[in-house]
Amino acid sequence: MDAPSGGLFTDLYELTMAQAYWQSGQTAPATFSLFFRRYPPDRAYFVFAGLAAVLDFLEGVRYTPADLDYLRSLGRFDAGFLAYLAGLRFTGTVRAFAEGDVFFANEPVVEVTGPVVEAQLVETFIVNQVNLHTILATKASRVVHAAAGRQVVDFAARRTHGVEAANALARAAYLAGFDARSNTLAGALYGIPASGTMAHSFVMSFASEIDAFRHYARSFPDASTFLVDTYDTVEGTRKAAVVGLEMRDRGHRLQAIRLDSGDLLDLARKARAILDEAGLADVRIFASGGLDEFEVDALVRAGAPIDGFGVGTKVGVSADAPWTDCAYKLVAYAGRPVLKLSAKKQTLPGPKQVHRFRRADGAPIRDVIDCVGEAIEGGEPLLVEVMRDGRRVQPDPSLGASRQRFREGFARLPDRHKAFRSPEPYDVEISSALRDLQRRVSDETRAREVPGGEATGPRR
Repeated sequence: MDAPSGGLFTDLYELTMAQAYWQSGQTAPATFSLFFRRYPPDRAYFVFAGLAAVLDFLEGVRYTPADLDYLRSLGRFDAGFLAYLAGLRFTGTVRAFAEGDVFFANEPVVEVTGPVVEAQLVETFIVNQVNLHTILATKASRVVHAAAGRQVVDFAARRTHGVEAANALARAAYLAGFDARSNTLAGALYGIPASGTMAHSFVMSFASEIDAFRHYARSFPDASTFLVDTYDTVEGTRKAAVVGLEMRDRGHRLQAIRLDSGDLLDLARKARAILDEAGLADVRIFASGGLDEFEVDALVRAGAPIDGFGVGTKVGVSADAPWTDCAYKLVAYAGRPVLKLSAKKQTLPGPKQVHRFRRADGAPIRDVIDCVGEAIEGGEPLLVEVMRDGRRVQPDPSLGASRQRFREGFARLPDRHKAFRSPEPYDVEISSALRDLQRRVSDETRAREVPGGEATGPRR
């Protein structure tokens, strides 16, 4: 029997709604907006990522015979509806920010327009991918900012929540400025530089630590980094210096040593002194071991002589902010703007645009969320059409281009919005026309759905 396809990656209620839409003839075009309602603690921005995966899915989504057999076995679905699903393809339009763009709470970063069944069924996948990639890219950007120009390498593959998450992290982290990753599959998939040293098991398998270093140096005479903390970090560094001098005598160079435990500030200072005294000032010091932006920032601020950082678990699962309040909500149906009025979850009606205003030096100063087609002068529109009639409008930017876009945009964002603790919120406004639309649709909806309800205008 054939395996189910990715088309089934949707919540069951998406499918039950789809059948009810189809049977009732409620199949007009709809627009859904994806946005992040609020920031996790100690955040004041997000980094948009995951769009390429979304577009791949939308271009290829199908319901295969195996999928339909499974749905049929549930005993919930009409035979005519299943026949309809067999021919279903995504034929809609997608407007989105560019991958690597910095964005802010409540801004619509993706808008999907198409027949309501099509746009509804893809909700689960779109939210899943944008949420995951954005969480990871945002966390990674904070580490890069903390490292202040020092090398940063992704070591998280073994601690992420599955293989897909490990690959997503490698891609998102590289987009956000990481220099390399240890995950070789991600390197093959995305062309990201590889980096790796050795494990403690390698050192322990030899009769002595210095023998381990010598054998590794013979295998990799111009690409060796020695892990020096298996037994005693200071003594391990001294042995690394001995082997480093032997390598130099043979016309090669020890690239670096790695510290993976203990008081990294104190040990880095001692290791630097040992290497410098041995005449190995060009040997770099690389640190790892439970690091994230908070530890990296503390080490950099303390002046630790560390040239690069390997970060793993805490970044791979975005440990301090592992989830977001990401939502995909209907904002228009059959040309009619709609909204949700639930307490603390009210939405903005209608298709929208986001304009970014900048100072003369390019630094962003405020964003305005407005209605599509609204005349806004002086701002840069951020939502761009990336898919039409179910096909990409143009090829995706390369990962390198998205990385450069992030680097330039992030560099312009004032540091007060990038602080690791209690950052200053960025100014996001709602245009007067959009506020008026929200008020009108809110009042009309209350009058229709809440008899005797007081028209109170927008709540956001």
